[in-house]
Amino acid sequence: MTNRVDDANETVVNKVIERLGKHLVVGLPLGLGKPNRLINAFYRRARHDASIRLDIVTALSLDIPQPKHWLEERLMGPIVERLFGSDYPRLEYLVDLKNDSVPDNVTVTEFYFQSGMALGQPLMQRRYVSSNYTHVARDLIDRGINVCMQLVAGPVGGRYSLSCNPDITLDLVRLVREREDHPFMSIAQVHSDLPFMHGDAEVGADFFDEIVETDPDQRLFALPRAPVAFQDHAVGFHASRLMADGGTLQIGIGSLSDALVHSMILRHRDNTRYRELLKRLRVERWKHEERGVFEQGIYGASEMFMDAFMHLYQAGILKREVFDDLEIQQRINRDETVEPSGQGTIMDGGFFLGTREFYEFLNGLNAEERPRFRMHGVGRINQLYGGSEALEIAQRRHARFINTCMMVTATGAAVSDGLADHQVVSGVGGQYNFVAMAHAMEDGRSALMLRSTRESSDGITSNIVWEYPHTTIPRHLRDLVVTEYGIADLRGKTDEECIQAIVGIMDARFQDELVERAKKAGKLAGDWRIPDGARNNTPERLEEVFGSFGEEFPDYPFGSDFTEVERTLIPALRNLKSLAESKPALLGALWRGRPADHPEALERLGLDQPKSLSEKAYARLVAAMLG
Repeated sequence: MTNRVDDANETVVNKVIERLGKHLVVGLPLGLGKPNRLINAFYRRARHDASIRLDIVTALSLDIPQPKHWLEERLMGPIVERLFGSDYPRLEYLVDLKNDSVPDNVTVTEFYFQSGMALGQPLMQRRYVSSNYTHVARDLIDRGINVCMQLVAGPVGGRYSLSCNPDITLDLVRLVREREDHPFMSIAQVHSDLPFMHGDAEVGADFFDEIVETDPDQRLFALPRAPVAFQDHAVGFHASRLMADGGTLQIGIGSLSDALVHSMILRHRDNTRYRELLKRLRVERWKHEERGVFEQGIYGASEMFMDAFMHLYQAGILKREVFDDLEIQQRINRDETVEPSGQGTIMDGGFFLGTREFYEFLNGLNAEERPRFRMHGVGRINQLYGGSEALEIAQRRHARFINTCMMVTATGAAVSDGLADHQVVSGVGGQYNFVAMAHAMEDGRSALMLRSTRESSDGITSNIVWEYPHTTIPRHLRDLVVTEYGIADLRGKTDEECIQAIVGIMDARFQDELVERAKKAGKLAGDWRIPDGARNNTPERLEEVFGSFGEEFPDYPFGSDFTEVERTLIPALRNLKSLAESKPALLGALWRGRPADHPEALERLGLDQPKSLSEKAYARLVAAMLG
């Protein structure tokens, strides 16, 4: 099988070079849709032939976890094999990027990184392009792209589907083909496990210059379900208060989004319990807040389509239908009786990525359900341009564009993609697009979720800061900010009002310092005092309230890809890694560790019968972390 795949890929490489020459600018889709073995064939050819110049332009190059210690390997090895198989084809250009061994005739440029992957990687940092998602197709053309390739689904009735990645490809191919003098090849490789998605993602065979039917021998990259911490649940609970019944939702991926969706489902399924918690929290009610069940349901319009929308669909929340007819949609919005011809849509996305369960869900949709979930280019999903603005605004009524950020400044600017020294953590992606869209809609709102504090080896610090060297979302686009302590509505507010609202949702331990800075800068009146309610913004207070609702907020609200033992070992090894920075702390852990108390966990790591002094020491250290 592998040889046959390699032979087919080499044939494609030869065809492309014969037609386009030896300077190839290859565009690859973001995330899931990369044909790994095919791009590896191009990369190997360039690596062994210096006369070829290969420029790879892409985003979110996914890689399986690479343990840095034998103990991590013992834990992660079986997990990686369960999720990805024993021979998952890693992206060879990504491997060489991490090792700083990319040949001089190859460049790799990305506009979005897997979170944290590029930190401390000079080559990746230097070649990062900061671009809004909707501008990427334009930027690719400016960089001279002449090849794009991706995995596709089909054929079904002679048609193919761009499936997980119509996002950039649709806009790119359209723009390129408007230029008659631009040599270009669009290459598809059929993957039998990719769901066949409808919407603009469905294209004819003539959309491609080359279709590779050979099995790519590449398991779909599945994300493991991550735990949702207590702090995250609190953030998500407050964000769930923003969702309007009969509204529209856009969200990103991560534990905060999982927490939001989990609380939306709690609000829908056990509204009495949901309201009990709200009462216990004694939070100020947001002026547009809704606390009831989702009778009309919501419609999803999100660049990223992932597990969260699956869970909302299964819970009976993702169910509001929209129609591609302006008159019908406007009449529906006015609650008039309408008999639309045909079935409506409940989800429009730009790309998808998720767990194995999510891919199985998409493949399991029946003939009636499948057309209700559509995929489009980001030019349609992420903005209100292109001639259909009135229809899209009508469809996206009461829109809530809910994203995450790392930090927020006192006057409402947000830091989402990089650090103070301009090291890029992830990228802008579509966040700016959605924030701007919210301001362009009469009833749309943008909400940025974040944890009010973070913990590192340097201790606990605030994620709400006075200032920061650069921001992702400027303060003039400030809107809603949500932390574990509540909601700050900043839209249309003065700087003083913004600072007062921000102080109201930040951790009490850091309020005085920020208020003092604001007063010195003349942004707060000298006699302003922090409200007594905000002084209760402490982890202890949250623990007291949420603790009595513990069963409603589990660590893995949507299940786990890890065994019970693995779920205890993962944080234990993470804590041990942090502990390694302090020799006294390590010695203390060695002293108190009792391996006999944790036989099952140590057996999972092969430390139940240690064979060396090193293994004996690690057995005691792991036991100490397990408590």
